[in-house]
Amino acid sequence: MEERTGLVTLQGNPVTLVGPEIKIGDAAPDATLTANDMTPVRISSFKGRVTIISVVPSLDTPVCDTQTRRFNQEAAALGDDVVILTISVDLPFAQARWCGAAGVDAVQTLSDHRDVSFGKAYGVLIKDLRLLARAVFVVDRDGIIQHVQLISEIAEEPDYAAVLDAAEKLI
Repeated sequence: MEERTGLVTLQGNPVTLVGPEIKIGDAAPDATLTANDMTPVRISSFKGRVTIISVVPSLDTPVCDTQTRRFNQEAAALGDDVVILTISVDLPFAQARWCGAAGVDAVQTLSDHRDVSFGKAYGVLIKDLRLLARAVFVVDRDGIIQHVQLISEIAEEPDYAAVLDAAEKLI
């Protein structure tokens, strides 16, 4: 599997990403994730809706918490044609606990803990840590990537305005 270096740091230290670079115009790779109720969910099941895929290392960290809460707040303004997913390798039980404690109900959390197939398919798996790098992908109704943000320093937040603008243009 392809490895990429020099793109992302964690507290200033470079990390190696596993998987291909995803670009605008690519078909969104499919992967099977685990929902909070332990059922399998495929990325392809969201075809037909604009999908914001927010990728975080762990919901139990401050920046990931902030990112997920922010997208949860923005979700209502986007309407029912847009689905927002937050994907991490946190266990589904931990994701459900976090959502309950944080009052997050408009974002669907999905876990890549089983085989990190999402991380590998989207090129965001951090090799040595088995965590996902911070990234955001916007996918149109036809399953085509229309916006990509791979955050160069994992401890920094994404450009929310750019993500929301990309999604709103697809509605």
